[in-house]
Amino acid sequence: MMKIAGEANITIIEIEGEILKASIHNQMMNMIHIFGISEDLWNLVQSDIENQMYQIQRCLADELDNYKDKGNKYMDDNIWEIQKLYKNKE
Repeated sequence: MMKIAGEANITIIEIEGEILKASIHNQMMNMIHIFGISEDLWNLVQSDIENQMYQIQRCLADELDNYKDKGNKYMDDNIWEIQKLYKNKE
């Protein structure tokens, strides 16, 4: 009886070890998946922000073109300064 109880105890310890290994593996896999999802969301947000910035820049360029060369030197000088800054950033 003692021998059977000892073997059962060893088997239970081995099962606990395997469960712990599986649990750690699952935690690592879950962490990797969560990190991947987080990275994908960040990339999506970043690409959306870049797209929105591009659209805003296009609208600004269109607005500036509407006011350009209308005989207002002050406005033309400011438009030129803004366009110069934009070209320098590119």
